[in-house]
Amino acid sequence: MSFSADWLALREPYDLRARSPAVLETVVAAFADHPTMTIVDLACGTGSTLRALAPRLPARQTWRLTDNDLGLLARAAATPAPDGARLAAVPLDLNRDLEAALEGPVDLITTSALLDLVSAEWLERLAVETVVRSVPIYAALSYNGRVTFDPPDEADAGIVAAVNAHQRRDKGFGPALGPMAAQAAITRFEALGYRVMHETSDWVFGPDDREIQREVCAGWAAATREVGALPLPAVADWLVRRRDAIAAGRSSIAVGHVDIFARPTGMR
Repeated sequence: MSFSADWLALREPYDLRARSPAVLETVVAAFADHPTMTIVDLACGTGSTLRALAPRLPARQTWRLTDNDLGLLARAAATPAPDGARLAAVPLDLNRDLEAALEGPVDLITTSALLDLVSAEWLERLAVETVVRSVPIYAALSYNGRVTFDPPDEADAGIVAAVNAHQRRDKGFGPALGPMAAQAAITRFEALGYRVMHETSDWVFGPDDREIQREVCAGWAAATREVGALPLPAVADWLVRRRDAIAAGRSSIAVGHVDIFARPTGMR
C-alpha cells in the first residue's frame, strides 16, 4: 500500500507535533554516546522520520531508507541531511523482503504509521528479526482506533466503527492489525524480553486545521462506504454536516495514536 506525496506532506506537521516527546527523548538518550550509527527506516515515505529524528542523533549517521514507492523514496533521499549524515535509498517490498532490509550493521530500526497496516504474521517477523539482531526499534504513530469529535454527531460512532473495520482489511501485508497493532507490538516485544516504552501520540486538529480535517473526513467517509456498514445517504449526510462544521471553524478532531520504543534489556 502506498500513499500520495501530497497527503504525506499535509499530515507531516501534525505527525511531528503528535510524536511523544518522552519517547523521542528516550530514543535520543539511548544513542547519546554513540559516535556513529546506522538507522534502517522501514516504509520511509517521503522521509518524515528522518526529518524528525536525524537532527537530534549523533552527527555521523547512515540512514537506509526503504520503501516500495520509488517516487516517495526519491523524495526521502533528497531530504537535506545534517552534516555528517549519509542517506541511502533502498527500494524494497517489505512484505517480501523485510529480512533483506535489515541485513548488515543496524543500530536502530525506525518506522512511522506502519504497524497498523501490517498483519500479525508480519509483525511477528519484524519482532523476531529485531530481537535476533538485538536492535532497538522506534515505531511511531500507530493508529489505535480512538477518535473524538467536537461537536459530536449522532453518526460519529458508526463512522468510527466502520473505519476501524476498514483498517483491519489487507493493506498489502495480509489482514491488518489496525487499531490493535500498537498493543500487539508492545505485548510481543515484551514477551521476547525487550523493554518497551509507549506513550500516546494523538493527532489533534483544531478549528483552524481545516484542510486536514476535510481530507480525513473524506477518507473516513470513503472507507465507510467500502465497508458497507451504513447506508450511503447516512454517510453522505454525515460528511456534509462535518464539512459544514469545518468550514464554519467549529470543528475539532482528535485521532488516537501510539509511539513505541522497544529495546534490549540492559540498553540505556
